[in-house]
Amino acid sequence: MYSQQNSFSSARSRCPVFVVGCHRSGTNLLYDTLLSAGGFAIYRGYLPIHKMLIPRFGSLNKIQNRKRVIQAWIRSKGFRRSGLDAGKLSTNLLAGAKNGGEFIRIVMDEIASSQNASRWGVYDPDNVLYMHEIKSEIPEALFIHIVRDGRDIALSLKKMGEFRPFPWNRKSGSIRATALYWKWMVEAGRENGKAIPNDYIEVNFEELVAEPQNALRKLSAFLDHDLDYERIQAAKLGRLREPNSSFQMEGRQNPVNRWKESLSPAQVADIETLVGDCLQNSGYSLTTPPDQREPRLGDKVMKYTFPAFLTVKRWVKINTPAGMMTNLSALER
Repeated sequence: MYSQQNSFSSARSRCPVFVVGCHRSGTNLLYDTLLSAGGFAIYRGYLPIHKMLIPRFGSLNKIQNRKRVIQAWIRSKGFRRSGLDAGKLSTNLLAGAKNGGEFIRIVMDEIASSQNASRWGVYDPDNVLYMHEIKSEIPEALFIHIVRDGRDIALSLKKMGEFRPFPWNRKSGSIRATALYWKWMVEAGRENGKAIPNDYIEVNFEELVAEPQNALRKLSAFLDHDLDYERIQAAKLGRLREPNSSFQMEGRQNPVNRWKESLSPAQVADIETLVGDCLQNSGYSLTTPPDQREPRLGDKVMKYTFPAFLTVKRWVKINTPAGMMTNLSALER
């Protein structure tokens, strides 16, 4: 965890910021909170260079790979949202983007320059898995890892119906699988953060919702950026204009602890049996008595095989020709 006793140089106030975390953790809300504070370039495009484009086309060290990555991204919605000139950007990327970090930097520097913004941030939950690569390629990068109660995450991911624990499963993922996925993502972020303690901070979604001013004070100190609550309320960009945001709670459904009303006691027990340690390490209390959290054989098998499967799947995608099968359809979302 970042220590607020550290002193800042003026350069820190210009460092790029990466908002990361498990899907449905509030990454979008946090990112729009930063943008609403002012000083950041406004960009809501998708730049999945480490997750999709490099695995699909290969290392950017090779100019032919670089050309193919540029061509793919220039055709995407992420590029169209940038407002940049395709010809100029392609030329600059071809000359300078020899790794994923340089690709991100060139794109975001040009966006920031076009808006006269002093710094930029990138929102992508999956970057929690690529913090090591990003930090090695953008040494001044700062990371904000937002963590939300895994019981709410499991409920939300299951409701979306897009999560499958294994490729051969036809049905969307179970509550147990989504909970394990949450734990895997949270622990990946923390493990990556250990290597860069001064440039990594965690914030709880629940604190951002219930005590936004307190959360913003911590983030202001970490980023060396004025995250003024009143200014954010006045701007209300993106998610802050929508229901259930941390700044529009009156008369709306509270997004915190929805699991208490929507999950059965048996489902809660399943989740707390599998990921109770991570919930407690994240500051969340368990409600299932210890004698009801004794893992069954199936729980034990899933607890160890599913995270291992996710880790191996990611390694294969990055390090073998299997990455060439990466689906690029998300570039148009």
